[in-house]
Amino acid sequence: MKKLLLLSCLLCASLCAVAQDANFYIYLCLGQSNMEGNARYEAQDTLVDARFQVLAAVDNKELGRVKGEWYPARAPLCRPNTGLTPADYFGRTLVENLPPHVRIGVVHVAIGGCRIELFQKDKCEEYIKTAPDWMVNTLKEYDNDPYTRLVEMARIAQKSGVIKGILLHQGESNTGDKEWSQKVKSVYDNLLADLHLQADEVPLIAGEVVNADHGGVCAGMNEVIAMLPQVIKNCALFSTTPSFFRSSNRSVPWRRAETIRRALIGPMPGTRSSVSYSAFMISSGNCSRCPMAQWHLGSTSGLKSGCCSSNSSSARKP
Repeated sequence: MKKLLLLSCLLCASLCAVAQDANFYIYLCLGQSNMEGNARYEAQDTLVDARFQVLAAVDNKELGRVKGEWYPARAPLCRPNTGLTPADYFGRTLVENLPPHVRIGVVHVAIGGCRIELFQKDKCEEYIKTAPDWMVNTLKEYDNDPYTRLVEMARIAQKSGVIKGILLHQGESNTGDKEWSQKVKSVYDNLLADLHLQADEVPLIAGEVVNADHGGVCAGMNEVIAMLPQVIKNCALFSTTPSFFRSSNRSVPWRRAETIRRALIGPMPGTRSSVSYSAFMISSGNCSRCPMAQWHLGSTSGLKSGCCSSNSSSARKP
């Protein structure tokens, strides 16, 4: 009986090894509204190379997506009635620049307006008790536990490929929180532990908020975000540059070889990329519901507004 059990285990392990494609690079994406996609997408954003895939974290009847299944990564990636995110052209540009046998996949969980506490295992429940009314229905789509949903989907993704990195765009709702870096580290460490990942193999790629010289009202948070590489060694930060604040530059920041190298094998410890992560976003102006307005990528037809604590459930269709 023991020999039969051992043989069965070896057979299962063999089948899993065969099913997992080492050339399918997977990235976990989490954050608040910029990562959720509060920017209007255009027709061009619905056409995508089949090598770029998204694992649906929620059902999307409009696109025929079912939770836990892989699909071509056309916009929107996150949920129905969301928009374009930094992950869209991150994945597209990797596909364009990598060998044809390599595929890119994203697992995408983001909640507009949320604090980082929503992704902390020991803080989530308490945070949800104080969540604004407009966030309640969105939270229900993740069974009131976005972190657990991210891990659940990531484990499904690991059956098909290899997790290569974690993309984070969050911070506006934690503006002034000096403990933010440690809170992010707790999320990062939990993901590594729950998914059996190694820190030196899975970098955290985090975006800064808009700088003050571009009118960023949450710019002070960048001083806190700048501490992140001191807390997480395998971490790269991406800052804004004036030349990228145009909607036509969807993929420019990710075309540089250094960015792709960082995404695939991780940055040198404690470094910050000179490439603009927030180039996917342009000024949205002021938000009437919250003093902390965000910058989002807009279509060529005009600028789109958003807010770190506003209801981002409005449709962002072409």
